[in-house]
Amino acid sequence: MHPSEDHMTEATCRRELELEIAAEEVQKAMERVAREIARVARVPGFRPGKAPVTLIRRRFAEDIKSEVLQSLVPDRIEKALHEQKMVSVTQPQVDKVDFAEGRPLKFRAVFEVLPEFELADYKNLEVEVEAVKINDADVEKTLAEMRERAASFVPVEGRTIADGDYAQLKLVGTPVGGGSSEPLQAENVLCHIGAEETIDAFNENLRGAQVGEHKRFEVRYPEDYPDPKLAAKVYNYAVEVVALKEKKLPELNDEFAKDVSDAATLDELRGKIRQNLEAARDQRQKEQAQDRIVATLIAAHDFPVPEALTEHQMDVRLERAVRSLAAQGVDPRAVNVDWVSLRRRQRDRAVEDVKAELILDRVATAENIDAEEQEVEREIAALAQRSGESATVVRARLTKQGALDRMKSKLRSEKTLEWIYRNTRIRTAEAKS
Repeated sequence: MHPSEDHMTEATCRRELELEIAAEEVQKAMERVAREIARVARVPGFRPGKAPVTLIRRRFAEDIKSEVLQSLVPDRIEKALHEQKMVSVTQPQVDKVDFAEGRPLKFRAVFEVLPEFELADYKNLEVEVEAVKINDADVEKTLAEMRERAASFVPVEGRTIADGDYAQLKLVGTPVGGGSSEPLQAENVLCHIGAEETIDAFNENLRGAQVGEHKRFEVRYPEDYPDPKLAAKVYNYAVEVVALKEKKLPELNDEFAKDVSDAATLDELRGKIRQNLEAARDQRQKEQAQDRIVATLIAAHDFPVPEALTEHQMDVRLERAVRSLAAQGVDPRAVNVDWVSLRRRQRDRAVEDVKAELILDRVATAENIDAEEQEVEREIAALAQRSGESATVVRARLTKQGALDRMKSKLRSEKTLEWIYRNTRIRTAEAKS
């Protein structure tokens, strides 16, 4: 029962153990399994449970063998892992099985373990973030955007459409050549005539038109059109001009400030805008600092990463890409993407993700950082609010999916990174122009 030296290929987490189980232990197991089968087996010519064990052993040899393997091998592997103080991150694969009656049972177990590594210094880090000054021009730009959002559209009569006007349209678009494209219908669309973002065909055909006029024209959407459902498609449009409107911006004064915010004066609104911009900048700088802390930690540690964890992380990254497409209303199956090569290109980033996770896990252990129960509760409550379910239902689902532990370890990692961030010296450097 001596495991041979474990063969470790250079710089990998794969381990192989050559193991064996004593002949007498195997013999006992075979006899036990044969007796169990004999008790319930139906053999022609014998009443149930009355067939001789020697016949059972001959007739059910393969079943007995597979039952013995299933009952003895996992225990032997677990014992070997415990003896060698190894933690496997994958289900051990068993091969090279040598199983003959009266001889020891020999086999090989192949699996991956968590890498061993010394923690580098994580308490005296120094990283640089770009300095971003919030100036008056930034405040005025935000104010102008708020003013745009508060604009009203006033009907104009007695003239035709000119550049800068907003035409209120009723339209039907029919795809040329049919295919999988759906017809487009809208009862009430505001089209900014002459604007850069408006498709040329609309500008050209509606400039000079009158309210009540009907127009028919073709639109060829460019290859790089932002809406993938329309990109490179051709539509025939039937358009009715319902109304002609001009955009009116509100006056910039205290009344405006009261309308769009809880500020009492325009100056107070400017102050609040500045505070918000500075808070957003601080958050961006914090995220940048944390990214650089992680990159610094990865660079300071050199260890192999389990292939299984890398593969899993590649899947996670791919799922993220699919989800972000779906969130934009795009069917991932309809997009012309080579998913296999996209997944392959995630490998280097996935390895870094896993390394960061393993390092943060070790720091968390060293500093006794853990996710508190109330933090888990808060996270579950936030998920419940987003999905419109009760916290109890969400917790039950996460537990059933085995995702509760993942959530706890994610919270633990985030807390650890926050802890390192608070103990890191952050320098700000002028942004490179």
